Amino acid sequence: MKLMFNIWATSILLLTSFDVTVTAHRLEPAYLEINEQNGGKYAVLWKRPFVGSKPMAIYPQLPVNSHNITEPVIQFTPNATVERWLVDFGEEGIVDKTITIDGLSKTETDTLLRIQLTNGTVHTTVLRPTAASYHVPEAVSKLNVSGAYLRFGIEHILAGFDHLLFVLGLLLIVQSTALLIKTITAFTVAHSITLGLAALGFVHVPQSPVEAVIALSIVFLATELVKQHRGEMGLTTKAPWLVAICFGLLHGFGFAGALTEVGLPQTEMPLALLFFNIGVEVGQLIFVAGVLCLLAVIKKLDIQYPLWVAYVPPYTIGSVAAFWFIQRTALF
Repeated sequence: MKLMFNIWATSILLLTSFDVTVTAHRLEPAYLEINEQNGGKYAVLWKRPFVGSKPMAIYPQLPVNSHNITEPVIQFTPNATVERWLVDFGEEGIVDKTITIDGLSKTETDTLLRIQLTNGTVHTTVLRPTAASYHVPEAVSKLNVSGAYLRFGIEHILAGFDHLLFVLGLLLIVQSTALLIKTITAFTVAHSITLGLAALGFVHVPQSPVEAVIALSIVFLATELVKQHRGEMGLTTKAPWLVAICFGLLHGFGFAGALTEVGLPQTEMPLALLFFNIGVEVGQLIFVAGVLCLLAVIKKLDIQYPLWVAYVPPYTIGSVAAFWFIQRTALF
């Protein structure tokens, strides 16, 4: 019983760091997409997240050999502004040129950069405050692709509070170390399958309903936690690995939605998908290790908790997830 209270106390500390107004991923990076058209023209898409009520003060600085063909057309989303316009890079093109995000060094966010050329080459990288420029090479480097998608996978899962909350729910329910390893492995295998199928275009699932049902999966785990506390044997308590498989398939579609926004380079598609998935698993393991370490620290403190503490995590998890479900359903 003391171990269970320690786990619940750990979850309380983690839950206090979650913002219930977050829909899916609190850290939303900026996104710059440049697609080559015919005749040296390029279609530019520039997405900036809001800081408060205004878009972030960062701007793409394109090479000096470029000039705008059309004025930017601005659209507003609930969390960002999206600008689209055409640019002419002339005969020199964009290869061997440098793209910089002005103002990025003064922020704490990243910018995802994707450049697609008519020959099928796709350059994808992550620009950071400490490295806000990218020199477009003639060929795609396998090392750069793997590194960029590995980092993107890690950042995506660590900023995806809904996915982390689901993993936290599994950690709270499963008490056996061996069963926990089996459950986390089942979740990993399941979401890897649907991530690959969706990212490669074999399966198409609308993203909004997926995000809403992911929130419902967290509500389900919260109710299972309450049942467990009352001494009832819920499905997750009896077979957590089975629940992890079923909902893992669903969460894989959620991961694929984020990957679709960035896209996969056609010339290195398997490599990019592999390292994005590895990044997701690395981020997930970092979170699990962090929870277990925090649990070990609390256990050493040998604190006696009042009985009502046991109800705080499941009801908090359920309330946050229910809010997400309502919020996401409203976006249909």
